[in-house]
Formats: sequence, C-alpha cells, structure tokens
Amino acid sequence: MNLKKRLAQNLLPYTQDQYLINKLWQEIQTQYSQKGRFYHNLEHLTALFSELEKIKSDISDFQVISFAVFYHDIVYDASSKANEKKSAELAKIRLSEIKVDKRSIDNIFHQILATQLHQKSPDNDTNYLLDADLSILGQDPQTYLEYTKMIRREYSIYPDFLYKPGRRKVLLHFLESDYIFKTDYFKNKYEHQARKNIEYELTNL
Repeated sequence: MNLKKRLAQNLLPYTQDQYLINKLWQEIQTQYSQKGRFYHNLEHLTALFSELEKIKSDISDFQVISFAVFYHDIVYDASSKANEKKSAELAKIRLSEIKVDKRSIDNIFHQILATQLHQKSPDNDTNYLLDADLSILGQDPQTYLEYTKMIRREYSIYPDFLYKPGRRKVLLHFLESDYIFKTDYFKNKYEHQARKNIEYELTNL
C-alpha cells in the first residue's frame, strides 16, 4: 500500500472529506520531500511501515502508531534540537482538527517525543516504533554505508571537525547500551549486525 492510501485509510474513521484528506497528505508529502532531506524522507516512512507491518499482530493500536510514523519527522532541521517536539505539536494540531480522540492524540504525541532520546518505554507500541526507526542500523553493510552517506549529506552544514565528534558520540552511545533495540523481535533480527555496522563506521570515521 502506498503512503497516500495508507494515510487516507488511517483518516477515514475521522473524516470522509477528500479535500481535507488530500490537504493533510500534501503537507506530509511536501515536508518529507524538502530539499536537504536525503534520509528523513518519504522512503524512510515506507521503510518504517514495511518493518511494522510484519509485526502488526503484536501492536496494540496500529492506527496510533501509523499516525506517529507519518508525523514523527514532519519537522526536520539538521541544525535544530527541537524537531521531535515541533513534529509532535504539529501532529497534535492536525489530529485535533479532525477530532481524533484525546487519548490517541496523547499517545501519538508521546510516541513522537520518544524518538528524540530512544529510551525504553513502558509502552510496548512505543518500543516497536523506536526499534523500527533504528532498523536501518541493522541492515546489510552496503545499505548501512549508503545510509551513513545520506546522513552526512543532511548534516552538510557542519564541517568534518564538528560533524565527526558528534556522530562518534551518537554511535558510542548505541554501542555502550546493553541493547540497541528494545523489543525481542528487533533485537533478534538486527542487534548483531547493527553493532558490527556501527563498529565499522567508527573505525572509518
């Protein structure tokens, strides 16, 4: 299912207004297609849904997690530390406009905020979202290498002497964690390869 159809399916319980559905899709498409988004783009959303679809039966509220995926990087500025907060706030505004229930909006808001620090959550759906978001780390070495190049391009405003220490800090944080992934499913699937990929990147940084 393509992203536009997926969003429409998620919105239909709240609105059948095709103009509004298209308007919400256009905003998502425009934001994720901005110049400078080499990794945090529509392909990233497609990859997350691909991962989450495989464990749909284990997710307690797929509609909520789907909205969180669509909005988790809708605001993205490589020079900002407030992207997740701004993305969560925009999701809250848009979903309130179509009368999504407050409990669901609160869950979506907190799921998006959780993607900032990637710390284990008492909510297992949130952990699935976080793990899907990091699943790129456990891909085959060539895919991982392409990912690192895309991330470097997103942060091209920073010269190497600023970028490399920051990147090293992020990678070491992952390696020093007991586990990169929070759920057994993603741990079993990607933990070993993710650590190998990160160690390789560190030696070449």
